[in-house]
Amino acid sequence: MPMLTQTEAQDILKKVLSFSTSDDCEATLNGSTSGNVRSARNTISTAGVTDNVSLTVQARFGKRSGLATCNEFDEASLRRCVQRAEEIARLAPESPEYVPLLGPQQYLASPASFAQRTADITPDYRAQQIGASIALCAARKLSSAGFFNDSADFLAKRNSKGLEAYQRFTNLDFSITVRTPDGAGSGYALANYTDLATFDAARLTRVAADKAAASVNAKAIEPGKYTVILEPAAAVELLTNMMQAMDARNADEGRSFLSKKGGGSKKGERIFDERVTIYSDPTHPEVPDLTFAADGRPQRKVTWIEKGIVQNLYSSRFWAQKAGIPDLPPPGGWIMSGGTQSTAELIKSTAKGILVTRLWYIRAVDPQTLLYTGLTRDGTFYIENGQVKFPVKNFRFNESPIIMLNNLEALGKPVRLDGNLVPPLKIRDFTFTSLSDAV
Repeated sequence: MPMLTQTEAQDILKKVLSFSTSDDCEATLNGSTSGNVRSARNTISTAGVTDNVSLTVQARFGKRSGLATCNEFDEASLRRCVQRAEEIARLAPESPEYVPLLGPQQYLASPASFAQRTADITPDYRAQQIGASIALCAARKLSSAGFFNDSADFLAKRNSKGLEAYQRFTNLDFSITVRTPDGAGSGYALANYTDLATFDAARLTRVAADKAAASVNAKAIEPGKYTVILEPAAAVELLTNMMQAMDARNADEGRSFLSKKGGGSKKGERIFDERVTIYSDPTHPEVPDLTFAADGRPQRKVTWIEKGIVQNLYSSRFWAQKAGIPDLPPPGGWIMSGGTQSTAELIKSTAKGILVTRLWYIRAVDPQTLLYTGLTRDGTFYIENGQVKFPVKNFRFNESPIIMLNNLEALGKPVRLDGNLVPPLKIRDFTFTSLSDAV
């Protein structure tokens, strides 16, 4: 089934709701056309396209609810889906955290979330991009493994209370790992776009190839506390983990780094360097996002951290009502304010330090301090007097983004990764605990 227009999607949802005999009913259509190409050892290994539209029906009787899904849209199939949801709802226990369905909502427009050029990507285009990447590595006698994925999607909602929502969005992801023939050197690059206008697989591959060639004959240096420059690909996962932990209920119930001794949260307190500002904005031209959350709540521009002070926490509708706090859904993506310097300029300002391309295999150690452990990978280098001097063996790290953002020395110019805007970060006293044989 091709991507449905707003009218086509809402016509199906109206029909679904007309079949319902429940007290309340909500129906959601999610459609996606997605293509991908995967390569390994400079050869395309898999390629494919998926095209699917699925319907989810939630039926409610009082505080009982049931869900059913289907991906066939003839009238009989739609009726059966609604009936299954109602049967499940009648059998379900009452929810202790019941909240009524939302009524009509006003949503922001985010036209930049959909790019026709991305929706029109063909298998030939994917092959050309991956082919250019492979050719570059083959010419330099390097081995590559890459993944290219693009999608054009729509999401539509409607319920018996009058809520109606629809949005189209596109996405393109590319990642590439390049290694030397002996496996001793490795480099990495990744990128994420709504619009493919500035995408160039060969350019990104060149970055990874240069890292791989430069990372051979790595030297072992002692673990310890170092000034580090985290490239955006290294910083994004730690920062994403932190943003995903900004839940009001976890903070109020004492299970979070934002929990205050004696109860409550640290909202309104300065817990980061004053240069740290993070916000979300679904209409941002560089990282446009859905303008409504999964439960239908509107997404708007929200400042989560401003000049180091926690300004807002997200919550479920139930917890917002119970706690009497602003009813804010979690953001889809986030934007961290930065400076104007490139990673290269941050390196020039560093007397001694470590350049980290990527962090990998990150695992939580302590949720109340947000302590994580993991490994550096795919290009780690020693900096001295403003220059990259030599590659170093990879490290295991133990670090919290909370401590990290209090040891901030400089922020660079943000770039888009995973739907976020992430600056390179220069951090003092970053903790490396041991050496790793990973490349």
